[in-house]
Amino acid sequence: MDTPDSPPVLRIGELSRRLGVSDHVLRAWESRYGLLQPVRSAGGFRLYSEADESRVRRMQAHLAHGLSAAEAARAVLGEDSGADHGRAAPTAGALPDDLRQALDAFDEPAAQAVLDRLVSDLSLTTVLRDVVLPYLTELGERWESGTASVAQEHFASNVIRGRLAGLARGWGNGHGPRAVLACPPGELHDLALMIFGIVLNRNGWRIDYLGMNTPVEELTRTVDARRPDLVVLAATLPENLEPHATQLTALARRAPLALAGAGATPQIASAVGARLLTSDPVTEAENIQWPQ
Repeated sequence: MDTPDSPPVLRIGELSRRLGVSDHVLRAWESRYGLLQPVRSAGGFRLYSEADESRVRRMQAHLAHGLSAAEAARAVLGEDSGADHGRAAPTAGALPDDLRQALDAFDEPAAQAVLDRLVSDLSLTTVLRDVVLPYLTELGERWESGTASVAQEHFASNVIRGRLAGLARGWGNGHGPRAVLACPPGELHDLALMIFGIVLNRNGWRIDYLGMNTPVEELTRTVDARRPDLVVLAATLPENLEPHATQLTALARRAPLALAGAGATPQIASAVGARLLTSDPVTEAENIQWPQ
């Protein structure tokens, strides 16, 4: 959320690093649209606040939804000016039922409208952590129990995947540290890993995304070629990781390796020399530290 009273303490280089947006683009958004509102330090440097950072993040979200830069800037500034004050902002728990009903009914326009409202009124991390991830968990449980059909599960997953793909656009750009994200052979569930990558990118990281069912040999070749600062391998079942323990041990010697998902156990992580990520993907991405 916007925090207009936060003190301006960020130089443009730091703001650029946090957001994965070049300082040239930030200056253009400031001069053309008035999106940023810096103050001058005693030494004459522009200093930006958390409110500026919030506006840029919301600008990025609107751009990911297909708005032009001018339209996105007007939307952000309209939100700040209270143009939507007559509309009650939802809490994170206000709309999941609407999302579930729309997706269960194969009503993509209604589902997109629910997601549009959530992303407009809440921070992206709140939407991902408190709405999308719990919904995906519930959907999987309903599919396993037979209360959601295969068709419903596939439809809902594809709608959400499309939305996440829009948010992931350009996540390999920037100048920050690089992370390679993948799922091991046999792993076909990668939406949580996509969410992890989206949040990590918004904290300044560049993402090389290999996705589901990635052969370990291909992952290793990618690591050798890209020399990432972090490799994250996500699995829902231990048996998707255990057969590759020897290769993962060798991979962990090439680059810092982390294991995530329900299939990543302390035993496997310890055996291959990997870090174990145990919190939800949003929290873990927020807590990943830049390499020194």
